[in-house]
Amino acid sequence: MKLDRIDLNILSILQKNARVTNQELASQVALSPSSCLQRVRRLEAEGLILDYQARLNLNKLARHIMCIATVAMKNHSADDFRNFEALVESIPEIVECFTVSGAFDFFLRIVCPDMTRYLEINEKLVSSVNYSLTINTHVVMNENKPFSGVDILGLQIDDK
Repeated sequence: MKLDRIDLNILSILQKNARVTNQELASQVALSPSSCLQRVRRLEAEGLILDYQARLNLNKLARHIMCIATVAMKNHSADDFRNFEALVESIPEIVECFTVSGAFDFFLRIVCPDMTRYLEINEKLVSSVNYSLTINTHVVMNENKPFSGVDILGLQIDDK
C-alpha cells in the first residue's frame, strides 16, 4: 500500500486525537468529508490503524502501582520464549510486554492495585515456568513522558 502525505497527516492527527470528527479531520487535511472517511476506512482495512483507545488518568481513577520489570531467561529456546509469552498474556495486570535485545530478554509494564498483588504476579512468573529466569523490578515513581504517539512524519516510511 502506498501512503501519501495526506494519509500520513490523517494517521498523525488520529494518533493525537482519535475523537476528532470526520468533518474536522477532513478540514485539517484539506479533503471532502466523504474522501476523508474513505481514506480512514482504507487505513483501517489495511491494518495501519489497529484500534482507538482512551488514555485514562489512573491516579484519579484508583490506587495502583506501576512497575517496570526486566526478565532474563537462562535458556533461549523458542519454546521457552513462547511459553513465557503465553504466561504473560494470561496475566491482565501485565499491560505491555516487549522482547528485547541486550542484558535481558523481556521488558514488562505491570499495573496492579498494590505491592501484594505485584508479589503474587512475580511469584506466578517465577513458579509457573519450567526454566530459570531473573526478574528485576523498578517501581515507577512518576510518569514523566507518557506515550502519546509516534512522530510518523519524521520516520522513514516504506513505499510498499
